[in-house]
Amino acid sequence: MHLSARARNIPTVINGVRCGDSEAVARALEDISQSIQDMTDKFKLMHVYVDPSVFYGIMRIYLSGWKDNPCMPKGLVYEGVQAEPMEYSGGSAAQSSLLQCFDELLGVQHEAKSGAFLSRMRDYMPPAHKLLIQDISLQPSLKSFVRQQASERLNQAFRHCVAKLLALRSYHINVVSRFITVPAAHARQLRTLRSQRQESEGEMISRAPIALEQRGTGGSGIMSFLKTPTSSPHMPFCTFWAESVESPEQ
Repeated sequence: MHLSARARNIPTVINGVRCGDSEAVARALEDISQSIQDMTDKFKLMHVYVDPSVFYGIMRIYLSGWKDNPCMPKGLVYEGVQAEPMEYSGGSAAQSSLLQCFDELLGVQHEAKSGAFLSRMRDYMPPAHKLLIQDISLQPSLKSFVRQQASERLNQAFRHCVAKLLALRSYHINVVSRFITVPAAHARQLRTLRSQRQESEGEMISRAPIALEQRGTGGSGIMSFLKTPTSSPHMPFCTFWAESVESPEQ
């Protein structure tokens, strides 16, 4: 299995935890933190190269699947394959193998509904990637290891990783707002006004099915899903850092 450059530090972290090498773990976490920042920077290019009206009115329709899609409640019939409709989710950031690897490594806990959705999205990953995520989840706890070490560098590296991951997900919410929530509101306004003099942007936005306004391309509720990964890991990590500062030897 080929590991991307951004994932190669994960085995280093796991081996460092097993060997009790806090310096090796800290160095690897610093690299992972930079990798997450690089991912966020690449994500920002969407604002440069993609027009929100084009994404909402055209691209998003083709990215959406036929599972949890109100426009196709029974799925899609693949003629010549089987008579019964088949259901598949559309493209979703939850299908990112790397993000789920980082979640497992850092011990991020999701609410039950979001966790179930993330687990289901693993079925759309390459099998080797899915197995890697499962393997990481079975390794000794990195969070516990950091708590037990009296290493400021390790504490800081772990804290930065969590902060970068939270920042990435927070930025994702901003992207959803600009490319889905705002255009959806604009489309509703256009339908209400029933204007005969719509500009090309308005025509494009109006093409999107009403049923998809509150759905991500993977089929989840757009804000209800995205906000849980940013809020649910936040408080446990704040509590953890308060504890670690008070008693680093424990």
